[in-house]
Amino acid sequence: MSTLFSGFPMFRSTIRSIARLCAVGTLCVAASSSAFAAKLVLGAKNFTEQYVLAEVTAQYLRSRGYEVEVRSGLGSTLMRSALENGQFDLAWDYTGTAALVYDKLTEKLSPEEMYQRVKALDVPRGLVWLDASPLNDTYAIGLPSPFVQATGIKTVSQLADYLKTSPDAKHIVFGMDAEFANRPDGLKPLLETYDMHFKRSQMKQMDPGLVYTALHTNQLKIGLVYTTDGRVKGFGIVPLDDDKHFFPPYNATPVVRKEALKRNPKLAVQLNALSAAINNDVMQDMNKAVDLDGKSPREVADAFLRTHALP
Repeated sequence: MSTLFSGFPMFRSTIRSIARLCAVGTLCVAASSSAFAAKLVLGAKNFTEQYVLAEVTAQYLRSRGYEVEVRSGLGSTLMRSALENGQFDLAWDYTGTAALVYDKLTEKLSPEEMYQRVKALDVPRGLVWLDASPLNDTYAIGLPSPFVQATGIKTVSQLADYLKTSPDAKHIVFGMDAEFANRPDGLKPLLETYDMHFKRSQMKQMDPGLVYTALHTNQLKIGLVYTTDGRVKGFGIVPLDDDKHFFPPYNATPVVRKEALKRNPKLAVQLNALSAAINNDVMQDMNKAVDLDGKSPREVADAFLRTHALP
């Protein structure tokens, strides 16, 4: 090396200066402790809302100096397994999914009780549930807006009363996806809870996406929908108030491996701030922008971050 650089005294002087700076920790990030100790791997499931949440989170964290890799398109159980075994560092998950699918809980719990329960159960697994967002992507009974305007129905109990007293009730069809129709905590206990009765010919199992279209075109009067789906707002569908609290809460929450939080001291504060900024209306608008307006999750995430001040 001395022969190679013998004719470059300025170069040798520069090298010595850099070495001195490294020694006091003001240069050479590789030789000092970085604020971002390692790349964060962010997992996501395989539907629009998850693609959007992943993109929002990735763009936000990258803007704060993190290196983030997104791995999306997974089912709930696969994503969860990857988070537990350390392949992922963080993901957005739902309190209801954790309670019913991962932890097999059966009792009825309030949103706060469910959050606290799944949070506690994940402590031994090295997973930390940060602050739950106001976003509650749960099931709802949806009606076309003109039907609601004509009847004044706002709650599922009011719908049940209408079905018992209206002469038109025998012509009303209830559409839902096959999974909900056949699961033990689905259609049957819902009807029992609200004392609603339908003939077999009045219950139609459909692809979930077709339920929204049929409500929009008035082919259905009652349909099972998801509260944050963009088509709820885009198609003028009114989710009824679940006044007997049949449907479990599904609050979206950042779930992070404990080791990732230790490596990145500011991460929890940043993700909690992001979580607090996302509610049902915000998520409906973002989902609608992708599903109905043809925008990409990247475009939608960029628009969200430009209008929200985050730490």
